[in-house]
Amino acid sequence: MKDFYQRYLLPGLVFQSVVIGGGYASGRELIEFFGRAGPTGGLLGMGVAMLIWSVTLAVSFELVRCTQSFDYKSFFSQLLGRGWVLFEISYFLLLLLVLSVLGAASGEIVHDGTGAPKLAGTLAMMIVVALGVFFGNRTIERALGGSAIALFAAFIVLVIWGLAAFGDRIAQNFATVPVQDNWFMSGLTYSGYNMASVVAVFFCLRHLTCRREAIGAGLLAGPLTMLPGMLFFVAMMGWYPEIAGAPVPAIFLTAKLNAPWFNFIFSAIVLWTLVATGVGMIHAVNERVAKIYRERGGEMPRLLRPTLALGLLVLAVFAADAVGIIGLVAKGYGYSTWLFIGLLVVPVLTIGVRKILRLESSPLPQGMSTP
Repeated sequence: MKDFYQRYLLPGLVFQSVVIGGGYASGRELIEFFGRAGPTGGLLGMGVAMLIWSVTLAVSFELVRCTQSFDYKSFFSQLLGRGWVLFEISYFLLLLLVLSVLGAASGEIVHDGTGAPKLAGTLAMMIVVALGVFFGNRTIERALGGSAIALFAAFIVLVIWGLAAFGDRIAQNFATVPVQDNWFMSGLTYSGYNMASVVAVFFCLRHLTCRREAIGAGLLAGPLTMLPGMLFFVAMMGWYPEIAGAPVPAIFLTAKLNAPWFNFIFSAIVLWTLVATGVGMIHAVNERVAKIYRERGGEMPRLLRPTLALGLLVLAVFAADAVGIIGLVAKGYGYSTWLFIGLLVVPVLTIGVRKILRLESSPLPQGMSTP
């Protein structure tokens, strides 16, 4: 059972944690990208994104396994050659954007739940992320996997409760609001920049032993990541279009249930997910830096990991404070999506597939198994 979890479920759960925490947990991304297509159109768009994720992740996981590319520099060197540096620059900018959203969302959630200054929630998130990065791979795997499972359970409760409390509003909106023509583009654009989160999964792909596991884990990752969002989106549509103006739609929705205890629990799980996302994305950067040290015959100092994390978070907090969470999601994510479709999705589905087929007829590295 442990092997099944590590090989088939863990990669998808890690990807889910990173994707959800960058905005999806707050509900802001789902409203921004899919709310404009209407309730039914939003679900259709989410189906498109889920399909693109599954196919692209399946190919990416197998390419990682075949080439043993467990950090993003190695992976994109295989995929883009010297063009890998373009992804590194783009990923760094996206990382700052995502961390800005995490900081802003953490501040909003803590402020709404306790009345404390928003900066207090942001600073607490920064400290916990730095500690999580310090403790290494095994702790990060547990944190990311655990947060994904907890959030999935919370979303199920939220949807069931939401259907019971205002199911008639949800049904009415799904029945009366027309499907907008932009639903396909919503799914395509949403899938694009989120695919950059795949680099946060590479470290746990060392558990994969054959092609069947790599492709299976990739295909499962799409539904594992998107199904909680679909449940969440359905529940939010009971308050469409009013909910579109809420900075943190998740808190807006739980407040409508008039159950402070559930609002507290849900907010705590969302905060945990935000922290896990920050840990996962920064860990990918640390793995890249650690490889530079290994190539030079040394080891990355352990204290450098949280130091880098705090430095990145401080930069991101300035952006979050200047722009705000709604502006960050609407502008920053919208600009970056086509960049990552061009740098990741298209190359994986063309160059990546061709390289895997070429490697299929070549001897595998020692210690690896055939499909």
